[in-house]
Amino acid sequence: MRYNEFAEVYEKLAGTTKRLEKVEILAHFLKKLRKEGKSSWIYLLRGRVVPDFDSRELGISGQLIIKAISKAYGIGENDVVNKYKKLGDFGEIASAFAEKRKQSVLFKSHLEVQKVFDGLQSVMMAEGKGAVDKKLSFIAELLNSASAIEAKYIVRTALSDLRIGMAEGILRDALAFAFFPDKEEMKDLIGKAYDLAKDYAVVFEECSKGEKALRDVDIVVGRPSEVMLAIKVKDIKEGFEAVGKPAAIEQKYDGFRMLIHKKGKEILLFTRRLENVTKQFPDVVSAVEKHIKGESFIFDSEVVGYNPKTKKYLPFEAISQRIKRKYDIEKLVSELPVETNVFDVLYYEGKNVMNEPFEKRRKIVERAVKIGKLAIRPAIQLITDDEKKAQEFYEEALDAGEEGIMLKNLKAEYQQGRRVGYMAKLKPVLQDFDLVIVGAEYGSGKRAGWLTSYIVACRQGDEFLEVGKVSSGLKEKEEEGTSYDEMTNLLKPLITKTEGNVVSVRPKIVVAVTYQNIQKSPSYNSGYAMRFPRITRYRPDKSVKDIATLHEIEKEAGSPSKAL
Repeated sequence: MRYNEFAEVYEKLAGTTKRLEKVEILAHFLKKLRKEGKSSWIYLLRGRVVPDFDSRELGISGQLIIKAISKAYGIGENDVVNKYKKLGDFGEIASAFAEKRKQSVLFKSHLEVQKVFDGLQSVMMAEGKGAVDKKLSFIAELLNSASAIEAKYIVRTALSDLRIGMAEGILRDALAFAFFPDKEEMKDLIGKAYDLAKDYAVVFEECSKGEKALRDVDIVVGRPSEVMLAIKVKDIKEGFEAVGKPAAIEQKYDGFRMLIHKKGKEILLFTRRLENVTKQFPDVVSAVEKHIKGESFIFDSEVVGYNPKTKKYLPFEAISQRIKRKYDIEKLVSELPVETNVFDVLYYEGKNVMNEPFEKRRKIVERAVKIGKLAIRPAIQLITDDEKKAQEFYEEALDAGEEGIMLKNLKAEYQQGRRVGYMAKLKPVLQDFDLVIVGAEYGSGKRAGWLTSYIVACRQGDEFLEVGKVSSGLKEKEEEGTSYDEMTNLLKPLITKTEGNVVSVRPKIVVAVTYQNIQKSPSYNSGYAMRFPRITRYRPDKSVKDIATLHEIEKEAGSPSKAL
């Protein structure tokens, strides 16, 4: 198959905003793609070359694309930059130069999908000394063989910015439409299969075999998967109303989620963003080896840091650097030790237990996890239907330095990736949301050169809707917490458009934002704005799936409204 066929599908998808039309376009193409026998090519429809459980990215910046376009078409880098100022899209720029070359020379090259797929994988895997030059050569080589439309989408894929309105929900519905056109209920089954596999190639393959094969898709030890999410409640009463009585009540730790996998002697650790952090946490691996019984399992846990001298728990910000750090690991282990609190299990000794009630899963946790002081333990838990006892437990958790409490339905299954009311969280201050940065503005004066003001957004389905601009909360120096310099370095590779001192960025960086209140506003496309917002922390452990929804914003504002 020629890559041109993919590019034409991209164009059709970009040419409509209607969800049903996108689904039909994709469904038709998926049937054609199935005949090729290359299930992994489905990743390209989402701008990827690996499954979603693989957290690796292509790592291509706008500056590198400028060099690649310059090299591929024999033009000056300044010419590319000037063109970008007019068009604001590197894909369109590559397309324009490819078209110009086609008109001036005899162009007969045909670019195969496999060559693009392999080339982009080579870009992703380039590491170490000379990696940048290798990435540059791989991209330039693909552009040399590409037609105008192909060049556009090679560049956009490299930048992880396809701009075709292709999200998981649409691909899920397209798979259902392609293989089970008369069964509406198959959308949910496909969604569940994807949550288990985190790999659309697997789901694609099983869909083509039929309903039974799809139902047989299961969680796999060693492959990261979605975690269960909690809803917010404002007090104990609302918490019981959400999850029922009696309920399991546990401390809400100010740390980060970690899924612990073991198969034989191999132990792997994954964040909720599906990132493998095994090397960053050898102390957790050691604690699991010593204190958890079992040959194969997947446990859900919260890792929280503590002061090695006072033994008091630390806020998430203090240990977040351990997630990102790739070197000096042993030094960080001693300076920023952690305790692992195990609170649920998905898989144990060869069996998927997610469909078992929580009270039964908790018993597995208690049998398997033995307490290792300040290393690992089952999460502290109270089972009660008494609001007074629950309130006392809540206050004790706060006194211990924890964020609050979790309330859990004792009869509920483990529901991945959805806030379904089986689990609720209660914290003293509700005026905070996890949001994603979609734009930023350069500072002036002593903050010149830094991106210091950030446009943040919630999500509605597959869209990101702005809810405000926040300019406070970060630090001048990195040792004091997340700094403006660090945030600027995180955002620069994600820039997709620049207008004066304002940039648009790909939605990747999640931050926790507090605010005084939320009110209706025509200034942002959500229809709402936060008053006096402040960034309290950068959340490298969270993905855009974890951010607040428009419904949550509306609920907090007190009056549902359609986005403007």
